[in-house]
Amino acid sequence: MSSTLDHLKTLGRYQPPAPARELTALSADGARISVEVHGPEGAPAVVLAHGWTCSVAFWAAQIRDLSDRFRVVAYDQRGHGGSPLHAPVGTQQLADDLEAVLAATLAPGEKAVIAGHSMGGMTIMAAAGRPGFREHAAAVLLCSTGARDLVPESTVLPIRRGAVRTWLTGQILGSPLPIGRRPTGFSRKVLTYGTMGATSTPQMVEACARVVHACPTKARHAWSHVLSTLELTEDARMLDLPTEVIVGGADRLTPPVHARNLARELPDCLRVTELPGLGHMTPIEAPDVVTDRIRALAADHLIGAGTDARTGDTGTTGTTGTTGTTGTTKESAA
Repeated sequence: MSSTLDHLKTLGRYQPPAPARELTALSADGARISVEVHGPEGAPAVVLAHGWTCSVAFWAAQIRDLSDRFRVVAYDQRGHGGSPLHAPVGTQQLADDLEAVLAATLAPGEKAVIAGHSMGGMTIMAAAGRPGFREHAAAVLLCSTGARDLVPESTVLPIRRGAVRTWLTGQILGSPLPIGRRPTGFSRKVLTYGTMGATSTPQMVEACARVVHACPTKARHAWSHVLSTLELTEDARMLDLPTEVIVGGADRLTPPVHARNLARELPDCLRVTELPGLGHMTPIEAPDVVTDRIRALAADHLIGAGTDARTGDTGTTGTTGTTGTTGTTKESAA
């Protein structure tokens, strides 16, 4: 399981907590998906899907903050963390794996708030029309994600948008070169530039670096091809559940244009929140904001959660209003 990453020992709230139980979900094609369950059995459920090159460890802050009153289910995407790489890889497999996790951890008909970061958000969109997803999803949080044009819209390279930038960005993000199992000073700087905001603390950078470097090169390379050709617009239009969208204003991998596009495509987009100065790793860069959004969605849309879901509020609830499907709320992460 990804929670056994021994090198994450001094990261405070970003250190992965020990799960209450662990299990393996079998996907439709036999892929073995590593799952952790945190918090009390019988509590309202939250399901967390991480992004490309990450793992369950990426959600450590949310798991710590939510597992006192929620049953938090977090899993490793195939090829990441404790889930072996199992071919093929694609958006169909992302949806298959999420359905398998929901079936393995939730009772028939039981609802959950489902949150996804980056490729995890794409997983949710890919599964939007699936019966197994619709049976269990009550509300959704999409963090730092998009439905299409990921490489053309990326601003990792500070040059004009166009064919040259798209090609160069694709070469960089899709490189099969290994990055090493342990981060270096140089790799931390590269990761910070490409994925995080300038105000990220050393602890945030270290947490991200350790998780990303732990991703096997083959998995990173295989999934990069899926992301480079992603087209989930029609799937996003099928996500007719209450949905919130969060994006970092300085996100170079999935810039705010993706959040604005999602606001137009999602049938029930409650709010788009842009966090000025933050990068792509919003659950780590703004852990309290992300956790608060999950709590609020649970309070509003999970039967039995009620006001208890808001206990432990970080103080961000109510600071911004619902803006509808086309508005954008800018909010400080401080």
